[in-house]
Amino acid sequence: MLAWLDRVFHIGENNSTVHREVTGGLTTFLTMSYIVFVQPQVLKAAGMDYGAVFTATCLSSALACFLMGIVANYPIAQAPLMGENFYFAYVLVLGMGVPWQKALGLVFISGVCFMLLNITKLRSQLVNSIPETLKFGISAGIGLFIAFIGLQQAGIVVGSQGTLVQLGSITKTPILISLFGLAVMSVLFARGVKWAILLGMGAAALAAWITGLISLHGVFSLPPSMAPTFMKLDLSGILSWDSIPIVLLFLFITIFDTVGTLIGVGVQGGFMKDGHLPRVERALVSDSVATTVGACLGTSTVSSFIESATGIAQGARTGLAAIVVGLLFLLSLFFAPLAATVGGEVLFNGAALHPITAPALIMVGALMMGSIRHVRWNDFTDALPAFLIVALIPLTFNMMDGIAAGLVAYPLLKTFVGKWREVPALVWILAVLLALRYVLL
Repeated sequence: MLAWLDRVFHIGENNSTVHREVTGGLTTFLTMSYIVFVQPQVLKAAGMDYGAVFTATCLSSALACFLMGIVANYPIAQAPLMGENFYFAYVLVLGMGVPWQKALGLVFISGVCFMLLNITKLRSQLVNSIPETLKFGISAGIGLFIAFIGLQQAGIVVGSQGTLVQLGSITKTPILISLFGLAVMSVLFARGVKWAILLGMGAAALAAWITGLISLHGVFSLPPSMAPTFMKLDLSGILSWDSIPIVLLFLFITIFDTVGTLIGVGVQGGFMKDGHLPRVERALVSDSVATTVGACLGTSTVSSFIESATGIAQGARTGLAAIVVGLLFLLSLFFAPLAATVGGEVLFNGAALHPITAPALIMVGALMMGSIRHVRWNDFTDALPAFLIVALIPLTFNMMDGIAAGLVAYPLLKTFVGKWREVPALVWILAVLLALRYVLL
């Protein structure tokens, strides 16, 4: 069995082991399992059935992970994206009055467009055309973003009217448990323990259970029915002038979220070869297929999750880790109460904290910041665009805004100092489109 897995996923060639891949997949799932519970809550606000969305989320995520693992052989997990789900529920449905059935239809069409873009290889060309300095900046910016989210979810950093953020009540139990988990991870990682992140989350979970912060509310439950959302998408009038801009916006946001994630984890995992991500076309197939299928089942856009970086930091290097994540999504259908205990939230001072998984996000953010050393800081035309990406991704709380700033600044600076030949044509096209987006909107 182990020999067969090695042949299928080329585990040995990627300097990994089956044990490390399984551990990495488990780690990734634990850090992204919140989507199983957040997604139904978000789409419920749009009038959709909570249980049906829960099942659709698990199934579409599992399908996407299986495709990523088998077709692309990358340890990158996929699920409905945060951000796109809020756009779906709060902008389209609640803000613009689009029925959720029609909104699902728009998601379906955007998935079909993803497939067409994959066929023309435009998406892969986009990934490979971005200059290396921007790729390193994106990786570091996403790392800082992840760390910031982790600090918030841990309660270490909280909102403040005067300074926007400030130090939280670090002597309170939920925050202490997060700090304890982070300390365990850090010490173990510094000592070369491969399971550092997973063991740290386990230690935090045990501490949370001992202190009564979390409790087990059952283990097994049957999957809810998808009948309320299954094949309820409305495709009538989907290509009207009112619908086309919405589909294009779905495409625009998701392309940059996906590109940013693939570059970020690609740099961290050492997958980049001469600035390019091998098999990127295959990696992009899974989200397009899963998005179209997910819309039929009853959930919003599916794509790559940056939390995959936790599994990569644990040592995962092949698609076997993605397969493990997919299997755990399927298991979540039957063990929702148990998964909720580990990935669930703890209410503290009106905020929803995640004391068990938040330390993993902080740890991974710190590790991903390492890519910043590869930026050519002695060349300001490289340094400033990379810096803008690193600074603006977390400060705007938006990956697309940060990446856009770097992509616009890079060709302008290069041109004004006579280095315009270093700018790929596709980067110029992206810069113009991004600039127009912000000017027109």
